[in-house]
Amino acid sequence: MRLILLAIIAMSFPAMAREDMPAKAWLENMSQALREQEFKISLIQLQADHIRPLVYIHGKVNDEEVAFLEHLNGPPKNAVRVGNTVTFIEHDQPAYSVHSNRIQGVIPAAFADDISKLETGYQFVLGGRSRIAGRPGQLVRIIPTDDNRYGYQVWLDMDTYLPLRFDMISGDKQLLEQLLVVELLVLDEVPAILKEAYKQEWPPVLSQSDREGGEDWQFSWLPAGFKVLIKDQHRLIGSKEAVEYIAISDGLANISVYVAKAGEAPLPEELVTRNGLSLATERVGNAEVVAVGKVPAETLSRIAKSIMLQ
Repeated sequence: MRLILLAIIAMSFPAMAREDMPAKAWLENMSQALREQEFKISLIQLQADHIRPLVYIHGKVNDEEVAFLEHLNGPPKNAVRVGNTVTFIEHDQPAYSVHSNRIQGVIPAAFADDISKLETGYQFVLGGRSRIAGRPGQLVRIIPTDDNRYGYQVWLDMDTYLPLRFDMISGDKQLLEQLLVVELLVLDEVPAILKEAYKQEWPPVLSQSDREGGEDWQFSWLPAGFKVLIKDQHRLIGSKEAVEYIAISDGLANISVYVAKAGEAPLPEELVTRNGLSLATERVGNAEVVAVGKVPAETLSRIAKSIMLQ
């Protein structure tokens, strides 16, 4: 049955022989595989201070994507996605749902999206081949076109095009973070856990914060390819004051920007940089601006300085 499935997959990507495929075509095939295939991957997330083992399962029920993520160490922590709704289930708080077409924090959401969207900030280059999790893999380098973001490397399974390894690399070629698959199983049918997740009634999606009193902050500069995704109001831990929250992304790098009137909310002043995560704090007029993300600190500082009230 598995041989039949692989034959069907091969027919789904008939464009050209693997040896002749450019880097972008490999990534486009990966995007389709992540959306269409039934699979289970066991992987580890490697960061400077810890190793996190995970299991990720994906399939389609009634032609709708369903996925399940389980953290194997520590207190129970799971996430379930049905279509465009992700529900988080943790041991110390009630389950809650948000609108999202991917479970964040595992495989980058951009990998299952239109790969062309990444071309503003990155170029794609084929690398060598190696064996990962017992499977032959093709390396594709995702190289930034400027100094405002980090680079990435992804190894793709040569049978299924599913990712086997994902590295985030600094400008001086230091490994900042890695996702490494230790087992990939292509499934003959949708597993029971996904069928049950599809039938389950999950909590309703959390409503956005009331924006009536929100101020219209804009950026005079963002790196090429970065776009504003969310404008909201957040209450920071330990404070009753709401601060303006803006999420921006280029598809791979995500940045959170917090804005508060000077002295009204205790915004963080420093953060130990690790795993590529940086923080920049700037005073802009009578506002304090904090930008956090897995990009160089210089990029965050320039973004924070460019914010202005419309």
